[in-house]
Amino acid sequence: MSDCLSYLGITGTKNVYVNLSVAELVEQAILRGEGKMAANGALLIAGNNGKRFGRSPKDRFVVKTANTEGVSWGKINVPFEKENWTKLLNKAREYLKGKDVFVFDGFAGADEEHQLQVRVVAERAWHALFATTLFIDNKADKLQKDPGFTVLNVCNMPMPDYKEYGLNSEVFVIINFEEKIVLICGTHYGGEIKKSIFSVMNYLLPAKGVFTMHCSANIGKEGDSALFFGLSGTGKTTLSADPDRRLIGDDEHGWDEKGVFNFEGGCYAKCIKLSKENEPQIYNAIKFGSVLENVIVNDKREPDYDDGSITENTRVTYPTSHIDNCVMEGRGGIPKNVFFLTADAYGVLPPISKLSPEQAMYHFMSGYTAKLAGTEAGVDEPQATFSTCFGAPFMVRHPSVYAKMLGERMEKYGTKLWLVNTGWNGIKDAAGKPKRMPIKLTRALLKAALNGSLNNVKFEKDPIFGMEVPTSCPGVDDPTMLITKNTWSDKAAYEAKANELAKKFVENFKQYEDGTDPKITAAAPKVK
Repeated sequence: MSDCLSYLGITGTKNVYVNLSVAELVEQAILRGEGKMAANGALLIAGNNGKRFGRSPKDRFVVKTANTEGVSWGKINVPFEKENWTKLLNKAREYLKGKDVFVFDGFAGADEEHQLQVRVVAERAWHALFATTLFIDNKADKLQKDPGFTVLNVCNMPMPDYKEYGLNSEVFVIINFEEKIVLICGTHYGGEIKKSIFSVMNYLLPAKGVFTMHCSANIGKEGDSALFFGLSGTGKTTLSADPDRRLIGDDEHGWDEKGVFNFEGGCYAKCIKLSKENEPQIYNAIKFGSVLENVIVNDKREPDYDDGSITENTRVTYPTSHIDNCVMEGRGGIPKNVFFLTADAYGVLPPISKLSPEQAMYHFMSGYTAKLAGTEAGVDEPQATFSTCFGAPFMVRHPSVYAKMLGERMEKYGTKLWLVNTGWNGIKDAAGKPKRMPIKLTRALLKAALNGSLNNVKFEKDPIFGMEVPTSCPGVDDPTMLITKNTWSDKAAYEAKANELAKKFVENFKQYEDGTDPKITAAAPKVK
């Protein structure tokens, strides 16, 4: 079956395993020492990620070619010379000679009109399993001989001479839109596979009028779709997995004139502190066909989701079919509600607030949140950050392209916008450390927003950030939790922190002021 690699110029491989079943891939991974079976049936990949337990954003590049005129070059999309690309690809070809290779064929994009055929070529069986779980199942009658895009993962290829190729380290993720290849080296982290294709979709689909989004999506019993924007760890997966609503997808979607559609066929969730009580759908979805990364197990091979000794960025991959009420077709209608999720490291934003269209655009372009521990290399504790479109590391075009598409849809469909703080407020534990926002509170607020009951309560304007904050909410017993200042014992400290964050918003937005509608700029926080 090595002919399926001929278009890549890969020859001389040992065995080429093409589109093995889940059971076969699990078996191969175990036989090759890549992992072992956990008590719940998931394949456990622990300690196999080398030095990288999360994404490596500083090692991501885009090859500069004639068809990359729409790329927004900078710290996120770092240009890479074609000459060095060719050298690295040749190096990968030589590296794979005499080695076993695993191939997965499938699709990104549940809407066939906007679908991208994806092939993953990997030296690890579990990476092929990851792709089988995460992407949309292949349909033999629809597969073309050469895919729309290929991910070539040579995770173990040594790169002691990386500086000679213009690289920052022995790890790299390079996208070539001309040759339609992503080349990954030096990291075993599965998330690099999925996020590289997400980046590809973020470049290709806006040119077709599709708004690409780093968000989860679900749909209610009345057919009302909802979107949840946010960086990793802010609650996209957890909050969209709602037993009262059907899951469309947990991370990557497109929005066209028909509605929203999932890019993937699976979910990739953080599982640090995962519990059956708080997140029953995710907990129950972890079984045979799932992949656990960086998770510790006890002597009985039972996962200890509270153990972050390898990394806080413990992960589980499972197909959406493991969620009982998932939308198998991966599509939903026009969203009625959009939630911007932020893990506020300053602890000053309210647990939920209503945004005007101008505020929504401001916050979308700002993308304030906190990087959570372990999500990226070198992040050991929550760090305040601004990530445009709540997904800057994956946005290949200029942020204004995506912001404009969101604004147009908000105006056209009258979708409600909410800012939700899933991070911290003034509440502290017995040791005096800040406590994360109670998930029960967040779920109650979301339920009220989704069923419309939150529209019938009194709101008051936050004096610094300007959004409308509810003073009560059905299902919330303690309304003092809704006004964040009330949760701080030291009100002066609250004012100081709120102003500190407001200044960061204003400073960050200066980069967007030229060419931005003054009404959007005017939606900035009011620094006192």
